[in-house]
Amino acid sequence: MPATPLRSVVVVGAGLAGAQTVGALRAQGFTGHLTVLGAEGRAPYDRPPLSKHLLDRTEPAWLTDELGVDVAALADDVRLAAPATGLIVGPAGVRVRTGGRQVHADAIVIASGSSAVCPAGWSGAHSLHTAADAEVLRARLHPGARLVVVGAGWIGAEVAGVAAAAGVDVVVVEAARCPLAAALGEGVGDLTAPWYAAAGIALHTGVPVAAARADGVTLADGRWYAADVVLVAVGARPATAWLGAALPRDPDGSLRVDSSYAVIGAPGRVHAVGDAARRWSARHGWVPGGHWDGALRGPSTAVHALLAGGGPAAPGAPGRQPPADPAPYVFSTQLGHDLTLYGVRGADDELVLRGHPRGPDGWTALWFAPPPAHLSDLARARERAGSDTSGGRELTAVLVVDRPRDVSAARRLFTAATLPRLDAAIAADPSRNLRDALLD
Repeated sequence: MPATPLRSVVVVGAGLAGAQTVGALRAQGFTGHLTVLGAEGRAPYDRPPLSKHLLDRTEPAWLTDELGVDVAALADDVRLAAPATGLIVGPAGVRVRTGGRQVHADAIVIASGSSAVCPAGWSGAHSLHTAADAEVLRARLHPGARLVVVGAGWIGAEVAGVAAAAGVDVVVVEAARCPLAAALGEGVGDLTAPWYAAAGIALHTGVPVAAARADGVTLADGRWYAADVVLVAVGARPATAWLGAALPRDPDGSLRVDSSYAVIGAPGRVHAVGDAARRWSARHGWVPGGHWDGALRGPSTAVHALLAGGGPAAPGAPGRQPPADPAPYVFSTQLGHDLTLYGVRGADDELVLRGHPRGPDGWTALWFAPPPAHLSDLARARERAGSDTSGGRELTAVLVVDRPRDVSAARRLFTAATLPRLDAAIAADPSRNLRDALLD
């Protein structure tokens, strides 16, 4: 147990994870002094609508209305335009630098989120990560405008779709061979490529962008695409540069946390939630941030551990209560299609399709861990076919496309302590309920 009682907490970040942390602290009985530091000068809002409803929703989705969490009412000191610029952690607590001042507290919850990646020198190009970004794009994307989107990932596809539907002339350029290759692999990414032409969007893949300006982009092979607006949608990184050397960070800036969101390697009461955290999951291993459901649900687990007096624990170590282990979750509406992803796909996982990608009833992609290397060739063949008698195949991730009946079943598959084992042959049969493939 910590030597001193918990009298004060500072939450760095005023997005979904930060707001949920504030709500969880008060809901779980914390009555001490609570400080919130935000960076955007706005009350907490939900980010997914920024791309999905870029043109038809002119106001942010305020979390006070969406989730009933009023940070201004719950916290004692709320500074929404005071980004953190440094951290000192000591045995007596933490000191956070902001605007030439310091905030002292017994504990800190880091919920500083992420920031959009934009290569140096791409002056005049836009990104979409904040409500201010959305306002700029909305003012410039009108019927007949020319938009070039760099990146065919989740955000790029969503913005391209809503813009094209509003009469914008859209071109998408993607360095990988197909859309969503990093997230879903080429086997599934290839299946999404025809959606662009169907939506009236020109898609160009396989060649990186060499330069981007306000009036267009140049590809590495010399091709030039003129634009009125250039949107760079090539990913996001944890917004943790402000920490400096105060805490151990992964190369991408992530803070590794245990199953209770305590920062591994940090002294004292230091937790991280949301996009800034790379969480240990007993089921999935290391799970990067960027998952909306993790930012929604993780803070409750972090707060429980913080109030119970817990410090950092080894990955997978038992806690005072079994910590929640939500499955990584992504939902996207893009180019006229609904996509729901659960789990974490491995680079060597084997893809099994359920339903026909061009059929009327939607389809589902399932990824199975490869058979163990020690199995005989015959046993490996049986396991791949789903006909082995040793317990089926280990499922790592599920993507559901335009097939609502599979969404709830997919979610329930990732609620146990370990990865589910399925009969792959039954799982691939679209006439069977996906739950029928689950093996006890």
